[in-house]
Amino acid sequence: MIAKARRRKGWPQRDLAAMIDKSESWVSQAERDVIPVNSVETLRRISDVLDVPLPELLAAAPSPGQPPTSAHRRSASVRVGRNSGPEEGDDRMRRRELLAAAAVVFASPLASATPAEAGTLAPLEELLLYGTASVPEDSDVSPAGVAAAVKASREHFRAARYDTLAKTLPGQIAQAQALKGAEESATAVADLYNIAVRLCIKLGEDGLVAITADRALNSARIGGDALTIAEAHRMVSSAWRRQGHLARATDIAVRAAQEVRADRGTPEPARLASGSSLLATAAYTAAKRGDRQTAHALIGEAAETAKAGRTIPDARTDAGLQQVLLHQLSVHYLLGDAGQAIDLARTVDPSALPTAERQGRFFIDVARCFDQWGKPEQCYRALLAAERAAPQEIRRGAVKDLAGGLLRHDRRLPGVRAFACRTGTPVN
Repeated sequence: MIAKARRRKGWPQRDLAAMIDKSESWVSQAERDVIPVNSVETLRRISDVLDVPLPELLAAAPSPGQPPTSAHRRSASVRVGRNSGPEEGDDRMRRRELLAAAAVVFASPLASATPAEAGTLAPLEELLLYGTASVPEDSDVSPAGVAAAVKASREHFRAARYDTLAKTLPGQIAQAQALKGAEESATAVADLYNIAVRLCIKLGEDGLVAITADRALNSARIGGDALTIAEAHRMVSSAWRRQGHLARATDIAVRAAQEVRADRGTPEPARLASGSSLLATAAYTAAKRGDRQTAHALIGEAAETAKAGRTIPDARTDAGLQQVLLHQLSVHYLLGDAGQAIDLARTVDPSALPTAERQGRFFIDVARCFDQWGKPEQCYRALLAAERAAPQEIRRGAVKDLAGGLLRHDRRLPGVRAFACRTGTPVN
């Protein structure tokens, strides 16, 4: 939130640092969630300088006085403690804490989604809050029909057809809920809620991320499918990460990877593929904490696991070496190693990435790295490539931030103002 507000004003980090009596390094680490901003006085100064309402900053910040965690992982194989996440056992207190965090976000205006995006998610929000979705009249409420609905939703996501997915997903969830057979129905519902979490992340609606992740995990446990449970844990990890609980989010993903790899009731290639996806997610979160050693250890283990695993086209999660490479690119970026990230990106053939969503995400990550490296022309070219691959990807918050920064170079970048308009970025 601080980074977005600063970029809207067109300020470099050193200007903001001077205005709030902090160092440029402090601002950089605060914006990347490497250090917590839990001083109310500091938040008040930031609020005044950036014209961001103080309640919004308070909602996004850790609780004042919250002690920093010392549970840095020294290797990817460290055993995770029993109280590391909200999904373990029947820890109702932690589940309430997650939903309370979501409620804080719901209580304030949508700060990270444009009005068009908020409208896009309205049917899903109606389903979550009021259960108003109904089974479409032409739906086939049978195991085959529900399986086809899950597959269609997955394909919409992978093709980056987010508007279509947002319209159809609530009805498909209602269709799956109407299926007879508790376990079969619950697994399908969990699969659809897992997809819903990823959609909400794409559109930047963190309140819905927390709630849909909770629904996914509860349904997955009823269904009892190990791979669906593992993917739901990954979504819960993402929800906690987006609420700023980075140590907990890392532990959740690592423990889930250990559990799914130990499940002998699931074919080994699928177990390993699921585990690699969880480890890559944990590596990303560790990098967001600035924990370089843990991030590199986890992404290395994810790569080794991915080599032994294998996914099928209708797998519940996107996994494999290419997926790990995309996470590794993000890890380098989060750790400030833009040069290494670009070197890695040059080894990736974008046309070989199997889905439009992956291709768009790859080019956006490349653009972020070029922006970090101070190369606006290359950043802009990467964003245009992302738009060609997956037009709806450019509405993401990260792209809007980049587009806002590129407007300062509009004389050198033909068409950048029109591009910024297409992303939903305000153009003066």
